[in-house]
Amino acid sequence: MTLRAENVSWTTGGNAIVRGVTLRLPDKGVLGLVGPNGSGKSSLLRLLAGLRRGTGGAVYVDDQPIAHIRRPEIARRLALVEQQAMTEVALTAREVVALGRLPQRNAWAGWSERDEAAVTLALQRTGMTHRAAQHWATLSGGERQRIQIARALAQEPRELLLDEPTNHLDIRHQLDLMRLLPRLGTRIVVALHDLNQAAAFCDEIAVMHEGRLVAQGAPCAVLDAALIRTVFAVEATIQNGPDGPRIAFF
Repeated sequence: MTLRAENVSWTTGGNAIVRGVTLRLPDKGVLGLVGPNGSGKSSLLRLLAGLRRGTGGAVYVDDQPIAHIRRPEIARRLALVEQQAMTEVALTAREVVALGRLPQRNAWAGWSERDEAAVTLALQRTGMTHRAAQHWATLSGGERQRIQIARALAQEPRELLLDEPTNHLDIRHQLDLMRLLPRLGTRIVVALHDLNQAAAFCDEIAVMHEGRLVAQGAPCAVLDAALIRTVFAVEATIQNGPDGPRIAFF
């Protein structure tokens, strides 16, 4: 499967939010989408997921314009985990994950062994099997985020899109979540604020600035003081090490 954006734009209320973005996904691994607030990261993810119709260019899935693909079929190919998750629901963690099977099921079919296996595997892959019977409302923020990712994995997508998954998590849970992503074995696009996390855990990064994609490539090749100054309006020093660039701001 290939997922790509070709010269994609999105304008609303006369404001250009995404401006002519051409984005390629690496063959495998994690692509980090970085940029300041308002740079168009979340809007681009929604365009990639087919939840928003662009006003120019096109998103392609397997060389087919996503606008020509029915929504249930899109949901069987890729999954999006947005920032705002469900809040108060009277469901267990496993029941929440099971909701991810809806795109894969026939409306008239009963729950199958394949459905059960997909939910079990999604819980295992996110390290949440031990919380399966626990009620959603009693989970911590980090656990809820993992369950949301497990729900997306239960769809059996070939592409996983994550919008600020570390938002509102403490540092330990942020790091736990970022360490999890490369182990999922799925091509991932993740929008992030933290440049050091992007540099440490992403195979490639794509930098958004004022709705445009201004750079894409390996973190060590893309991140430099001049780019950070232009895009983020801060000064930085960068030290390249075996685990990728480490950035200090001042």
